[in-house]
Amino acid sequence: MAEIIYMLCAGTAFVCAWLLMQAYYRSRYKLLLWGGLCFIGITINNILLVLDKIYIHDMDLSSWRLLTALMAMMILLYGLIWNTE
Repeated sequence: MAEIIYMLCAGTAFVCAWLLMQAYYRSRYKLLLWGGLCFIGITINNILLVLDKIYIHDMDLSSWRLLTALMAMMILLYGLIWNTE
């Protein structure tokens, strides 16, 4: 059951990233770009979680997962603080 939840989280993050990036390409509103880039990082984080918990058992990917989550949040934080319109 946990495998399905991990995959649904990755899929949801991907759909959010795709929708945010599509909205950015239509409107060119910068906050949509930063949100979309953040969700791309969250998608990568969730894909690494699926790989770590389901497919790769002999290697620990928690450091990579934390790094991608940190980078995703830093991108969003940068967009919220320094890139106002």
